[in-house]
Amino acid sequence: MGVHNVHERLLAAKESEVGALVDSLSAGAADRLWPHPAWPPMEFDRPLAVGAKGGHGPVRYTVTSYVPGTWIRFAFSGPRGFRGFHEFTVLPVDEERTVLRHTLAMNPRGPARLSWPLAFRRLHDACVEDGLDRAELACTGTVARPARWTAYVRLLRAVARKLH
Repeated sequence: MGVHNVHERLLAAKESEVGALVDSLSAGAADRLWPHPAWPPMEFDRPLAVGAKGGHGPVRYTVTSYVPGTWIRFAFSGPRGFRGFHEFTVLPVDEERTVLRHTLAMNPRGPARLSWPLAFRRLHDACVEDGLDRAELACTGTVARPARWTAYVRLLRAVARKLH
């Protein structure tokens, strides 16, 4: 069972503006892409660069490729059974519009064959859409169609809070 999950948003912004959002990942208060504080913070053991290790919540990864302002790929190291990567890509459409794409590709093994479809997929989708909302807000000052959490996502988050 392979997973290929793609989210993208067309932003009324120059490629350099959208690229700067990707470059701001895990930069604390300067991070304008990661949807904090609604989600566990994205943190790394060093500044964003190839080899940086970190993650968010139980999801762990290492930066395996990074072209500043253009593309960053993270290889999963956890949770158990997550084998693959996720990445952000900046795709210019023209001088004033850019697509920000998030792609997750993995082959879940062992416990991830259940945890991905039952919990992580829905949480992932909600988190990424919240991040794309932040990107749109940073680029345009507004969000045309804000993401909404489903009742199931709210339930999963409530259970996760009780477990931690």
